[in-house]
Amino acid sequence: MAPYESDDSTGADEVDDLRPGRRRAARYVVPVAVVGVAAATIGLVPALADSGDPSLPKITAQQLIEKIAKSDVQQLSGTVRINTDLGLPNLGGLQNSLMSGAAKGGDGSSADATSKLTELASGTHTLRVAADGQDRQKVSIIENAAEYSLIHNGKDVWGYDSKSNEVYHGTAAEDGAKHRDEASGTPKDFADEALKSVDDTTSVTVDGTAQVAGRDAYKLAIKPKHASGTTVGVISIAVDAKTGLPLKFTLTPASGGAAVLDAGFTQISFAKPAASTFDFTPPKGAKVTEQKDSKATERHSVKPGAGASGKGLAEKGPKVIGKGWNSIAVFDSGSKGGIPSSSGKGDLSGFLGSLGDHVSGKFGKGTVFSTRLVNALMTDDGKVYVGAVTKSALVNAANAGQ
Repeated sequence: MAPYESDDSTGADEVDDLRPGRRRAARYVVPVAVVGVAAATIGLVPALADSGDPSLPKITAQQLIEKIAKSDVQQLSGTVRINTDLGLPNLGGLQNSLMSGAAKGGDGSSADATSKLTELASGTHTLRVAADGQDRQKVSIIENAAEYSLIHNGKDVWGYDSKSNEVYHGTAAEDGAKHRDEASGTPKDFADEALKSVDDTTSVTVDGTAQVAGRDAYKLAIKPKHASGTTVGVISIAVDAKTGLPLKFTLTPASGGAAVLDAGFTQISFAKPAASTFDFTPPKGAKVTEQKDSKATERHSVKPGAGASGKGLAEKGPKVIGKGWNSIAVFDSGSKGGIPSSSGKGDLSGFLGSLGDHVSGKFGKGTVFSTRLVNALMTDDGKVYVGAVTKSALVNAANAGQ
């Protein structure tokens, strides 16, 4: 075993007891954009290397999980680097066009946090973060000659896109929690989701130590006990030895190579940020969009994946089949022929179809879109199978008529 590794009884079984209310569907988060897997391109620079191998007191996986759970860091500021490499093809101008279309969600402003989701899901990004309790947080995405900031200060939530000089304004009572969730991108956010997925199919161990952003940390390793069928290799979480705050999150696929997701602090301070950090006044000449009534927005919004019947994926929701790391979400798109299908018509349908692998079986015909982590099978009868599983696992599920 590694110097700080615990046995199975201290890892998976005990950690499992900490999550009595977990749901199998928490294994992964599958955005609707995965269905159109060719809609994004990934560019990745090598992940920043950590340095050092500090000597720390021995700790079990159970104790480290409890340390994370008890962590109550209220004040911090720092820089987070996020690298994402799903292995999608470079689609050039098509990517920009589709990204721009996605940015029209939310309340229609490029400064609405919804418009930044697809950007954080690909490539390399630098975030500056700051927090002072529950009422003041700030996340800034640093871009080339531009910056996007999301600021929660008391009852106000501000989004500002310097590139378009647009401002989005909402109120914390109705809007703050929503946008704080949408802007998630810190190692703690990813770690929280990973820990929800722990069950009896999971091995949880302490895998040595590391130094991240100048801080001594333990490394928690989460991986499937049986790798057959899943595309997940190992999830590594670097946990600050003093505060219990996750400092770095790395997800490596079963196929090996570069991490699919690598998010970590490159600099962090636990000092109280200056109050002015959270001050915001719309710049002169900026276009300001006020938060719309949520019910009105819902009434006039188009559900992603809606077919001729008007009942789309978001409305019907998925059912989850399989167990643990082999879980598969199944959607009914409500559209015969699939989009794209193996016999798709039209330039876009044919182009997207060419990016997938055409498959057939007892279920009929379909197209599999593969990434290094999440794969999706779209059948010609309108069903969609999505999961962090292999192509053969998706085909087997479709053949079983699940």
